[in-house]
Amino acid sequence: MILTVEVFGVIDENAYFFIDDATNHGFLIDPGAEADRLLKIANERNFTIEKILLTHGHFDHIGAVNEIQRALKIPVCMSKGGNYYAKDPAINCSAFVGDSIILDDVTCLPDYSEIALDANKNFSVKLIPAPGHTLDGAIYYSSKEGVAFVGDTIFCGSYGRVDLPGGSGRDLMTTIRDVVFALPDETILYTGHGLETTVAAEKTWY
Repeated sequence: MILTVEVFGVIDENAYFFIDDATNHGFLIDPGAEADRLLKIANERNFTIEKILLTHGHFDHIGAVNEIQRALKIPVCMSKGGNYYAKDPAINCSAFVGDSIILDDVTCLPDYSEIALDANKNFSVKLIPAPGHTLDGAIYYSSKEGVAFVGDTIFCGSYGRVDLPGGSGRDLMTTIRDVVFALPDETILYTGHGLETTVAAEKTWY
């Protein structure tokens, strides 16, 4: 199952519980704010979160990570460029909104890593590199479930900004064309902000 939780910080953002129905174990993707609320949801629904997965290192996607990681004692996974953002409040832009977020305990994974649950090795996502919005952009794709968690790479009818550290309009358009649009048309895209969409729907905009 996928549970979308819109969290409210400086910028509203979508956090996702991606849960294996067979075991009730799963991943928490992009917990950007409201750590207490996310932990309460996990507790009330009896979710066992094995890993936090981050699509990229901007403050509005990582704001609740430290508190949740301390509470659950679980790994935090990013793409191989993640430390560039995780360690620097100026680069992750938290410094510019009156905060100073540093993630000290992050596992940076190689491109195309398969991330599986300990409780069920058949429940997994693939980390696909997706630069453009940031240098460390990642898409977490499950071919079995037909879903992709795309962060701020692409939105419903739009795409991520490219004017922040590490952003590149050329790289983002390449990622959308060669990565996102290479997924099956029926793939559901779970975005960092706003509504989910599909590959087929977004192809009509380009």
